[in-house]
Amino acid sequence: MSGADATAGRAASASGSLPTPRGFGRLLLFAAGVGVPVSLAAFAFLAVLHELTHQVWEVLPEGLGYDSPPWWWPLPWMALAGLLVGFAVRSLPGHGGHVPVDGLSLGVVPASYVPGVLLAALAGLPLGAVLGPEGPLLAIGSALALILVRPWDARLDDPTRQVLAVAGSAAALSAIFGSPIVGAVFVVEASAIAGLSGARLVGVVLPSILTSGVGALVFTGMGVWTGLEIAPLTLPGIDGPARPDLADVLWTIPVAVLVAIVVRLVHRLGGAVARAAAAHPFAAAVVGALVVGACASGYALVTGRSPMDVALSGQDLLAPLASDPAAWGAGALVALLAFKGVAYAVSLGTLRGGPIFPAVLLGAATGVLVAELPGYGAVPGLAAGMAAATAATLPFPVSSSVLIVMLLGPAAPAMAPIVLLAVVVGYVTEHFLLKPRRERRAAASGEASGADAATA
Repeated sequence: MSGADATAGRAASASGSLPTPRGFGRLLLFAAGVGVPVSLAAFAFLAVLHELTHQVWEVLPEGLGYDSPPWWWPLPWMALAGLLVGFAVRSLPGHGGHVPVDGLSLGVVPASYVPGVLLAALAGLPLGAVLGPEGPLLAIGSALALILVRPWDARLDDPTRQVLAVAGSAAALSAIFGSPIVGAVFVVEASAIAGLSGARLVGVVLPSILTSGVGALVFTGMGVWTGLEIAPLTLPGIDGPARPDLADVLWTIPVAVLVAIVVRLVHRLGGAVARAAAAHPFAAAVVGALVVGACASGYALVTGRSPMDVALSGQDLLAPLASDPAAWGAGALVALLAFKGVAYAVSLGTLRGGPIFPAVLLGAATGVLVAELPGYGAVPGLAAGMAAATAATLPFPVSSSVLIVMLLGPAAPAMAPIVLLAVVVGYVTEHFLLKPRRERRAAASGEASGADAATA
């Protein structure tokens, strides 16, 4: 995720020093007010995505007499998705949002970009794009925060608007990950990498924490009040060891290296696809969507399983994979890695969405596949795979650790050492060993620029 830290740093470094108590109190008041509508919008967005996905992949096939989607099911839906996403990318302001292979963005998003972001997300994600909703949610959170403070624009300086945009993104990020802690940690780590410290760091982090916390209260209550559903994030109870043993720890190191290599190969392919797609974004979106549909259909034909395993972000597949890993044979897991890896890479370069959840699923599948190693187990393999994949995708190791620990739910206390070890190994492998030297130099230059801006 090459651009996230630099983007967050530019937004964060604009905050300047901590304002006066009166000015900071007003900033916190704005942040608290922003958290409520941003979380309402995030809940509505996720509920619509969940319902559209349910209708396309469950209700409609059952209505046509199928127990599960037939092998050809993804093809017409992805053709439609490609046309709609291609239109948003080519013709609407903002080009449907950022290119997913470039990572996530905490930057300021103009309100004029929102229609394109919504169309690309609602057309692509529920119809089968192998991407998550976190990218569009960040854009929506930032844009909505700036829309809400527009009546006071004449009284707000640019640094304040920048901070509120970051706070809106943090609240939206907390919505998708199910906890305000994730959004807060994400902002803290991005700001620290950008070179902020002391009062400047506090000036960005506190509004983001407040926005995320207030929004989480609203977000939690919405499911009860409305009866609408969104896809749960925390995995169900996992039967695993009470604590990792020496074999689990030793196997985690090569497994994390393997997962980081898999993620690097997928992202490198996605980068090549994105460069080829830049000249003809509409055609690339259509062709890319058809390739994704073909991957899902090919997987269904080869394995006899549902094409849903390859289509979509993979978030809903984590629970059955974790709760019953024995139901997956080695052949099915290898096919899942191959077909979903290609579909994920193509989606990263041609469609719109977030990069995290498909990477987590690829890591989980790899972990389960190698869990038969002597002395290893499915739960440590699952935890190590997800952690290494997240660390190889995000430039934020602390955020990656927190996300996977929270994802593991009841198994988190036992698997936390495995998660932390896998995050370190996965991060070092991807960001220091596998990443080309020119990319490391560019990232270092971006971080140095952010630090210089913060201290100016």
